[in-house]
Amino acid sequence: MNFTIRGENIQVTDALREYVEKKVGRLSRYFDTPASLDVNVTMHVLRGEGTIEVTMQLTGVILRAEETDNDMYAAIDLVTEKLERQIRKHKTKLSRKLRTESNNRVWIPESEGQVAVHAEEDVDIDIVRTKRFNLKPMDAEEAVMQMDMLGHSFFVFQNSDTNDVNVVYRRNDGRYGLIEPK
Repeated sequence: MNFTIRGENIQVTDALREYVEKKVGRLSRYFDTPASLDVNVTMHVLRGEGTIEVTMQLTGVILRAEETDNDMYAAIDLVTEKLERQIRKHKTKLSRKLRTESNNRVWIPESEGQVAVHAEEDVDIDIVRTKRFNLKPMDAEEAVMQMDMLGHSFFVFQNSDTNDVNVVYRRNDGRYGLIEPK
């Protein structure tokens, strides 16, 4: 695994760097070619709380997890557990899909050193409601106002400048984000 570790408002010490590489490096057992895997880690401290964000880009899948804790080492442990759950979820979903398609391609191959995924870890996704609506062309600021008036945490709209479908959302820090297609 190729690690890129950077800190914002925190000095990334050798001990922190080694701990991240050790804990996140354990996830390499799930991958066929872990040596070529790029892992981006960002650590920052805000108001005494340490936040770690880890992003792993795989073929067709991006795994991302973020955790905040008073202790940076505890946040590293929590983010590693979250990434492991994501990997297991994707592996279960893909193996189920591959069984139904009777296709032999496997995204994350099993080997002796891997942790087996059990049936009780299957996560069934149950879509309980489908909503359809007309997209009104507007700019991002108007979309944020609409989202706030509705009391939602996100809002889908057609960007009047690009005619693309965009999403505005409320971030955990209270500010807003915009998702645009490439």
